[in-house]
Amino acid sequence: MSKGRGALFEVQCPCCQATLKIDPKTEAVISHKAHEKPRTVEDIDAAMNLFKGEASRREEAFQRSVEAHRKSKEVLSRKFDELLKQAKESPDTVPPQRDIDLD
Repeated sequence: MSKGRGALFEVQCPCCQATLKIDPKTEAVISHKAHEKPRTVEDIDAAMNLFKGEASRREEAFQRSVEAHRKSKEVLSRKFDELLKQAKESPDTVPPQRDIDLD
């Protein structure tokens, strides 16, 4: 048996970037060191400003969604009124044939 066979070797996990020390003789992980993620925000004030900005953007997006929902009711109502007007103006027009009418 060679001398190098008993030495531990290090492997970096491709998924989480953790460092694993493996014993080749037992084929087991002997130690594990998690990958340290870099800090995204340097101080707490910057983090609070970022958080407050995200809250206002969420509120703005919600308000736009509510307004679009309100407008959609009006748009559907106008479309219905226009189609009803067209149907009353030309009662001779045959309605389009549906799949269920073919039976």
